[in-house]
Amino acid sequence: MSRFARERRVFFWQAPVYDAAEPWLDVSTREDGLVLAVPHLPWHGWDASEVMLRELLDTFMAEQRIGEHVAWYYDPLAIGHTRHLQPLATVYDVMDELKSFKWAPDHLPERERELLERADLVFTGGRSIYEARVGLHPSVHLFPSSIDAAHFARARGGVADPADQAGIPHPRIGYCGVLDERLDLELVRGLAAARPDWHLVFVGPAAKLDENELPRAANIHYLAGKPYAELPDYLGGWDVAALFFARNEHTRYISPTKTPEYLAAGLPTVSSPIVDVVRTWGSTGLVRVAGTVDEWVQAIESALAETDRRGWLERVDEELAKTSWDRTWREMSEMMDEVLEQRTFSGGDEWDALESEVQGLMASAGD
Repeated sequence: MSRFARERRVFFWQAPVYDAAEPWLDVSTREDGLVLAVPHLPWHGWDASEVMLRELLDTFMAEQRIGEHVAWYYDPLAIGHTRHLQPLATVYDVMDELKSFKWAPDHLPERERELLERADLVFTGGRSIYEARVGLHPSVHLFPSSIDAAHFARARGGVADPADQAGIPHPRIGYCGVLDERLDLELVRGLAAARPDWHLVFVGPAAKLDENELPRAANIHYLAGKPYAELPDYLGGWDVAALFFARNEHTRYISPTKTPEYLAAGLPTVSSPIVDVVRTWGSTGLVRVAGTVDEWVQAIESALAETDRRGWLERVDEELAKTSWDRTWREMSEMMDEVLEQRTFSGGDEWDALESEVQGLMASAGD
């Protein structure tokens, strides 16, 4: 979205936060021009929330003078308070199988069916999600998660260890991301117990998990969430990166962005046998795949013993060079422009004039 903001006005409308006595909207503008709007609501049920969200949205659009626009959705639930809009084009960007997430509302599948009927384009963030959607819409396109490779490659250059990580002994096995129902808690407990000399480092916030549910041991360290800019500093201090994902309905369709981020950081990586990870990275030998605790121990031992990684890094960089956020943005933008060019605009507007004015309304779940 920051790349779209270079040429269009972009408003990123996040999912509501239920923490207020009265509805209000927190609006902020980032340095890259992206406008973030976070609704704060009281909880009176789904129907009441959609009414309040629609009122906040209509007021916001009037204040921002948003006229002709593109509606770009990450969260199908947002259709409930935006179906009255008349966008020039509608994009559904499917990054997660939200209906498999913990506490997903019962009406989510119905909302997604409605969004698929309205969408002009459907983008999917992983092969498994693509295969689950390709028969449901005539224009479904696979865009595996891109990364900012140069940003994470900074971890290869001997960065300074952050203060809250500096005192943790090596070897360090690191995990970066949200701690939620996708995390294999029993695997973490088992690995920490099997190798008390290894230190498991978690960088990320806990979500939809009670803090008391998280495994606790002398060699498990929770460092909370960190700004994106600081992540290479943490990754640069790890010996092995891990994807401690459980194998359940919550992880069947995931295609973790952290996989190429770990690799860009130059870290040997071990993953649970997640379908998209195995097909994309495990099959090429760039990521080690392990299921049981014993297999994890063996895979990490193998990674730690590998002292010369030059050949592996060359293969990693060759694979990472095949995609980038700039390429993803360019291809998505071209597809969206094709849809817009097929529209008949009122008032005789010329496409060249409209192209510089079209505004993107982002209806998103937000992480």
